[in-house]
Amino acid sequence: MAIVKQTNKKTGVTYVYESHSYRDKETKQPRAKRKLIGRLDEETGQIVPTRKRKERVTTSPSDSVGTNQPDDSNSCIALLDSIREKDETIKALRAEITSLQRERAKISKELMELGIRLQK
Repeated sequence: MAIVKQTNKKTGVTYVYESHSYRDKETKQPRAKRKLIGRLDEETGQIVPTRKRKERVTTSPSDSVGTNQPDDSNSCIALLDSIREKDETIKALRAEITSLQRERAKISKELMELGIRLQK
């Protein structure tokens, strides 16, 4: 395994790759597989990792047959459903917190009447 540096001529950015050489049995020629490690910082000389690309959610062509919606509409609907569920959960938790705060205030008031102070 080797470390390979390659400069993009358009941007001038130097990228650093991990290169693994192997022999292609069909063509009987050497080949190399490269994996991006990151960018080379010109000032410090250190390798700065690049962000990972997000994987695309693919749907089969039969899912979109007969519909006028784009292929990623199912993922959008799923995302909206997830947001709605989380929103409902947050609302329920806020209601529970409000209820507990009222109950705490009530208990605190009762304790104050008895001469006992509640620590915060």
